[in-house]
Amino acid sequence: DIKNIAISRLMLDNIPHIKAYWIMMTPSVAQIAQRFGADDLDGTVVEEKIYHDAGATTSQSMRRGELLRLIRAAGREPVERDTLYRPVSRTESTFTVLV
Repeated sequence: DIKNIAISRLMLDNIPHIKAYWIMMTPSVAQIAQRFGADDLDGTVVEEKIYHDAGATTSQSMRRGELLRLIRAAGREPVERDTLYRPVSRTESTFTVLV
């Protein structure tokens, strides 16, 4: 998994974002993947089914706070973004896409 991410970052320079899907690779491996070229850990997931129906044994969900801690522990600054990778500013009741 990590080798694929590192090679992707080097060879696919026309693709701006490389995702480490923590559900597929475990949170700790996804955290390490941030040092090897991944810049996206995907988001919080309420309940993942596809990988687990196929036999995955990783967690099926992660709360927002856990995901933020995972990113910060890897030495990165978490940034919430929309599907177009624009930063999102969130308050208690609203959120704004920063263009």
